[in-house]
Formats: sequence, structure tokens, C-alpha cells
Amino acid sequence: MKIMCLNGWGGKLYKELLPYLRDTSPDILCLQEVVHSPASDKDWLTYRDGDHVLPQRANFFLDVHHALPDHVAVFCPAAQGVLWDGDQPIPSQWGLATFVHRSLPVIGQVQGFVHKDYSPAGYGEHPRSRVAHGVRVYDYAGERSISVTHMHGLRDLNGKMDTPERSEQARRLLAQSCHVSEAGDLRVICGDFNVEPGSETLRILNDAGFSELVTGRGFVSTRNSHYTKPGKFADYMLIDREEAVRAFDVVRDPEVSDHCPLLLDL
Repeated sequence: MKIMCLNGWGGKLYKELLPYLRDTSPDILCLQEVVHSPASDKDWLTYRDGDHVLPQRANFFLDVHHALPDHVAVFCPAAQGVLWDGDQPIPSQWGLATFVHRSLPVIGQVQGFVHKDYSPAGYGEHPRSRVAHGVRVYDYAGERSISVTHMHGLRDLNGKMDTPERSEQARRLLAQSCHVSEAGDLRVICGDFNVEPGSETLRILNDAGFSELVTGRGFVSTRNSHYTKPGKFADYMLIDREEAVRAFDVVRDPEVSDHCPLLLDL
């Protein structure tokens, strides 16, 4: 079974990303930074937050869903704010999504907030609302149940340091993983956590029995040439039984976002 985790960067590199997803076709795709604008039929809209201006695929969720037609798709919004078509504001939802190949029965799900609550009238002040989603599937090839839970961690304008909000976020993420899992399940937790390798977030998950695979397997970054700021770690994948890992990679080629895909083979 292949599990992929990726921050999709709002679909900015969708021309590279969609063929990569079709070719790789992970059994479970955990995708963060997903845009869904059902009121618009535009291909592109613009996100504006002060000096931060970024093109966004207006319906990135549907782009990926069409690229993976054999997958069941779930979109989990954290907020509805405004993207721009020139000078025209367009209501747009922002969050994360999970795609599960239809050959895997989904036998449990959990969706909930790890910071604040749904923001219905704007993206809100930083640090903004954050949602997590977990699925429990039955893996017939391995004759086992597997739970996979992911989130997009808080972006703090001051950096990736430990904060009480990030620690509470980690505890809520862990609680959601526990909620969607049953005794004996193989458990995976992943996402763009927006923290450094020595963070309290990872210590909380490690103390709960999870092994972190990115730094644990010697990878020195989860970012690529599209990311030019300091701090080359953001994304992590953890598992509670490392002996179940057949292979794990931080994929540097092709570049399909400013984040590298994390690819776990069980």
C-alpha cells in the first residue's frame, strides 16, 4: 500500500502535479492547502494577504479528483474567505482533502478542528483555523486495518517555534488518530506540521509510540528549489510500527509543489 502526503501549494504547479499523481496513483493521498471555489468556473484566482500574493487553482480539489477518478475524495474546509478575479472578490473555501482508492473500504472516518473552529466569513487572523481528517481502511492485501490521519499545522508569522497553540494542536491531532483507530490497527499520522524536527509537536507524537520517518531515515529537507526561505523542514510522516515500512521517500524529482511529497510504502 502506498500512502502519500503533500502540501499542494494551492495547485500552483498543477501542470506538473496532476500527471505525477496519475502515474504514482497512491492508495491514500493526504493533501493539504486545497482550494475549492464552487461559485466560480475560473481556472485561476488570486490570494492576497498583504504582501503575500499567490495564484491559486480556483477548484484545485476538483482538479485532483478528476486526476484520480478511481479514488473516493473528501474535502475538509477550515475556512471560507475571498480569492480575487481581478478586482472581483470570489468566495472560496480552503482546507485539506483525502483521496482513498475505491478498492480500500473506508470503515471509519474522523474530521475535526485542531485549532479554533470553522471560519465562515474570512480566513481569519493568524494563526488561522486548522482542521484534521482521518480515515480507517481495510487493507485486504495485508489483512489488516490501517488508520491515516493528517493535518496542516499552524502557520505562525513569528516562525516555527514551539507555542502552546502548537502543543495543543498536536494533542488534538493525536486524539483524532486515536478516535478513528481500533486496537491492533496500524496507525499513520502525517502532514505539513510547520515545525522544526526538535519540536514539542513531534515529542508528543513520539511519546505516544510513533516513529518519525523523515529525519529518522536521514532526510535533510522536505522543501525544494521553489522554497527560498530558511528552514527546510515542514512535512512529517509518523508510524506506530516501523517494521511495517517497506520503503519511505521524500520525493525531490519531480517538483510538484514547494513541498516534497512524502511517499510511504507498507
